[in-house]
Amino acid sequence: MENVQKAIESLERLNAHGISIAIDDFGTGYSSLSYLKTLPINSLKIDRGFIQDICTDENDQKIVQTLISMAHSMKLKVVAEGVENQAQLDLLGEYAVDEIQGYLLGKPVDAEELEQMLRNPQRQLGSAANVVQLRP
Repeated sequence: MENVQKAIESLERLNAHGISIAIDDFGTGYSSLSYLKTLPINSLKIDRGFIQDICTDENDQKIVQTLISMAHSMKLKVVAEGVENQAQLDLLGEYAVDEIQGYLLGKPVDAEELEQMLRNPQRQLGSAANVVQLRP
């Protein structure tokens, strides 16, 4: 993000080709609210650090609710990263998150295992399909 204008131009070219753009790990590191208004993005992914204690930490609950509401008001989809249990999934469903990602759905697999899964259709793809859409 050293050259924001160049990044915007590159992302607009990708968008023009039908490629959706997401801001990953939103709420941490270099992510900034200003990116939401300047970058041509389609979705944001809420960092797992906010999801981890969402069932017990009121601050995390308020942050996640606010991020989802703000993103939806800007016509952005929201992905919750790091969903590891049913209680988190249930709460995120109440908050109207669009998609979830995390170990609740399956553990990551390496390229070789994914290739074997794709070559052998009888094998379960559950662990490779680590994002699930909750809302259309």
